[in-house]
Amino acid sequence: MKKVPMRQCLGCREMKPKKELIRVVKAPDGSISIDTKGKKPGRGAYICYDQSCLKKAIKSKAIERAFSSPISTEIYSQLESELAQSETENNG
Repeated sequence: MKKVPMRQCLGCREMKPKKELIRVVKAPDGSISIDTKGKKPGRGAYICYDQSCLKKAIKSKAIERAFSSPISTEIYSQLESELAQSETENNG
């Protein structure tokens, strides 16, 4: 049986399978982006596909602490649109 990699959500702090989470990555050059494939190089931080988890992570500045750098509002809006897109796919 293959081992499933587990990661902690920055919002709800629960351990979940890596595939069930959105990865935000800080590349070696310092740029921050959303990694939909999970293959980009750099430090990763994970959030559930849940609006409440994202809100908690934003409020507590969990992503900023994970990367030790400020996060632009553009990244947060990309995360929100990613969540909205996944919700429409799941409900449709």
